[in-house]
Amino acid sequence: MITRTSSTAPAEAVVPRPRRPVTAAFRALVALAAVIGIVIDLVIGSPLRVLSYFTIQSNVLLAVVFAFSALRAWRGQRPLPGLLTGGTLLFILITGLVYHFVLADDSSGFAMTDDVERLSGWHSLSNHLLHTVTPIGALLDWLLLTRPGGLRLHHAAQWMLYPLAYLAFALTRGAIMPPGSPARYPYPFLDVEAHGYAGVLANAVFFGLAFYALALLLVGLDRIRPGLRGRGARGPSLENRISSPAAGPLK
Repeated sequence: MITRTSSTAPAEAVVPRPRRPVTAAFRALVALAAVIGIVIDLVIGSPLRVLSYFTIQSNVLLAVVFAFSALRAWRGQRPLPGLLTGGTLLFILITGLVYHFVLADDSSGFAMTDDVERLSGWHSLSNHLLHTVTPIGALLDWLLLTRPGGLRLHHAAQWMLYPLAYLAFALTRGAIMPPGSPARYPYPFLDVEAHGYAGVLANAVFFGLAFYALALLLVGLDRIRPGLRGRGARGPSLENRISSPAAGPLK
């Protein structure tokens, strides 16, 4: 008696994921832009001071995550978890939005326009790379090259742990530094000398709620934005337009 055995392996185990060289190249360029901006700032300024800024920390995270994402896209491997990639997107968007709408805006009440206007040469280049190029690059990658549906509602609360930890770090650092130290507090809205702890706490609550709203917005948009939906989705997907219909997730 002859028996037949049927394979129960999932389709993804049978059909290999396609390599995505365009996606890999784009992510590598975004990571490179972050690295160049960070290196310029480290060479020009004091490394300990430079590394204390949220801008630098968020760009370090972006450089690492995008470098690994580029490698995985090149090899056709599974994408990194949405918790990590979504958090990276949120933090770099915070960097860009706070800079352009708060720190570089005279009407915000926390503007650093005098410092911005004094930037020139290499420092000006790093400023544009870290505050404009990388946030736009990360947003374009999410909109055009990342598969929708990877973000979950509980991710939004988890992402808030980093801004909260940064607040604790900035205030602790400022408390142990002597008064009058340059860049004792990295950002004007965290300056205890100018606003007192009550004022800084009020600022932190305002910005924290804004960041959480942005996180929720990203999760909501991730549910409805067009793009690759996987098997059974209605209409052509982005991946099907650049590879075969049997290809795996774009990311």
